[in-house]
Amino acid sequence: MRIGLREIETRGLAPAFWTDLYHRSMTVYWPAFFGSAALIFVVLNAVFAFLYWLGHEPVANVSPDLPLPLSLFYFSIETLATVGYGDMHPQTNYGHLVATVEIFTGMSFLAVMTGLIFARFSRPKARFVFARHPVVTTYQGEPTLMIRIANARHNTISQATAQLWLFRLENTKEREQFRRYHELKLERREHPMFSLSWTLLHIIDKTSAFHGMTAEDFAEGEGALVLNLGGVDDNSAQRLYARQIYTAQDIRWRHRYRDITSLSEKGRLVLDYSKFHEVVPEDA
Repeated sequence: MRIGLREIETRGLAPAFWTDLYHRSMTVYWPAFFGSAALIFVVLNAVFAFLYWLGHEPVANVSPDLPLPLSLFYFSIETLATVGYGDMHPQTNYGHLVATVEIFTGMSFLAVMTGLIFARFSRPKARFVFARHPVVTTYQGEPTLMIRIANARHNTISQATAQLWLFRLENTKEREQFRRYHELKLERREHPMFSLSWTLLHIIDKTSAFHGMTAEDFAEGEGALVLNLGGVDDNSAQRLYARQIYTAQDIRWRHRYRDITSLSEKGRLVLDYSKFHEVVPEDA
């Protein structure tokens, strides 16, 4: 993982691959998810085909045109998927026993896959757009940290809340180094109906952890800004969350955002999101 510009490596934790399969299944990329499921499906069918092969003619009507292991593998696929075309079927007690175990395994595998796919598809996902660069500029005569965000769906997000945190390295009087985090108070941390764009403002006064900080100080302390955004999607009534992390390289000091609003010929308010990430110098 990474905090700011620093990569973090953890050691000493017990491996938890088998005890955290659900989390891995929910967070892995779709190609890896379906690839893993296909691999498990093939391995299960190969195992049951081998079990059928151990018996004495457990399956009837095996095709003479195909190698026996391949025919048993195809029969295993039909059984595991509970398809049952009817051409091949168990004809011994041993064959029926293996088929019974395989059908139970197939039903369990299908139930697990259905649940995981539904959970992945039904998981709420926000489409918040975060400006690539926070800016430090002058607002109402005071130095201010600004971050611009937008809702790409343009639907209403009720009870939208934002929290901004500063992470940095600090030294104690005993010369010990700790990574501290400070909440940066926002002028307005709640939005009644967030649907278009929203510019977050943090006034850098004497109470701010940002007070007196320069770009060099921020970089030297391995500083990072962490913005957490949440709200309720009015369409799905689900709670949405998103997080954005900014490093020292992302912040633009003494810059401001380019205006993205204008009026059309019909008098409509126009928001030009092609300029959403653009910043200009303060005196431009």
